[in-house]
Amino acid sequence: MPGVDKRICPVQEAADSADGVALAGGEWGGCIGAMYADSARTQAFSVTEAAQDLALLMSRYRGSGPTYLYGVSYGTQLALRALQVAPMPLDGLILDGLVPLETTEQWDLSRRTALVDAVGRAVLGEQKVAVYQRVLAAAPTAPWKDAVPGGDLRRLLGSLLNFPALRARIPDIVDGLAVDDTSALLATVAELKTAMAGMGQGGNNQPSLPLVMLISASENNARPGLTRELVEQEAAGALFVSAIPGFLVGAPVPAYARDAWFGKSPGVLPRTLVVHGTLDPNTAYAGAVEHAAVLGKAGKVSFSTVEGGAHLLSYFAPGCFVEAVGVFVGGGEVGGGCVER
Repeated sequence: MPGVDKRICPVQEAADSADGVALAGGEWGGCIGAMYADSARTQAFSVTEAAQDLALLMSRYRGSGPTYLYGVSYGTQLALRALQVAPMPLDGLILDGLVPLETTEQWDLSRRTALVDAVGRAVLGEQKVAVYQRVLAAAPTAPWKDAVPGGDLRRLLGSLLNFPALRARIPDIVDGLAVDDTSALLATVAELKTAMAGMGQGGNNQPSLPLVMLISASENNARPGLTRELVEQEAAGALFVSAIPGFLVGAPVPAYARDAWFGKSPGVLPRTLVVHGTLDPNTAYAGAVEHAAVLGKAGKVSFSTVEGGAHLLSYFAPGCFVEAVGVFVGGGEVGGGCVER
């Protein structure tokens, strides 16, 4: 278990390093260099290795009562891999924001802009799309262009799709910018910073970005030959864009080869609940439906749809999530859908 006591870059991601477990600007070179210097160690940080670690932790610390495994986003991929490589007794499996099938050619990370754009257009509606297109056409010379963090309105509004309360402001932002009014934009940007801080990922409680890069490049990018030109070409007509495809171009990590478990599903599943939002900009709703149908061949799978739900429903749609999980844990039949109050 290479990651049991240290991160993938143990020096640069040490708690007492320049930026704690996050990487300061000057630490990236040393981190990437260390990953290549000991590529065998680096490549051991695979999904399968993590799945074996998870199974070991579950067996070591499980109590005497019922045992449920909960995974969200990448955690759903990890949980399903664990049930293949190291099957464990569970009373139930809860998958929040189910990733698409690993072999997908439609919903992998390299095509994230297409998903973000589809969700964004659904939020705006046809009439507002026309207004937004005019706003974007005027953006290069608009008096408000310097008020957009990062200078890319499409990327900023794409990031708002993760926060339902802020997502609801997008039509007002578009209407405001159409008449050069930045009040809705500035207020929402300020609330976005607060919302991100409120998720509790700060200090030494942050994910390992080098590890995210490694797993993404190795297992969740269906187009390893992706080029900057293709990313720009695919984003050219999008109204909402994601930064993720660009990060996958020439990812500076020693990617590992996919193993025999990649693309497979557990042969047997415990009772399973999938909870997914229809406006999830990170894991496509259609991809989750397709994946759940495949999983249903290995056991009983219930699917709870959160209408208008985004990603990480335990956080952003707690009412619907608690209701569905409560019924599931109680042994009842979970209803088909819910609207967050």
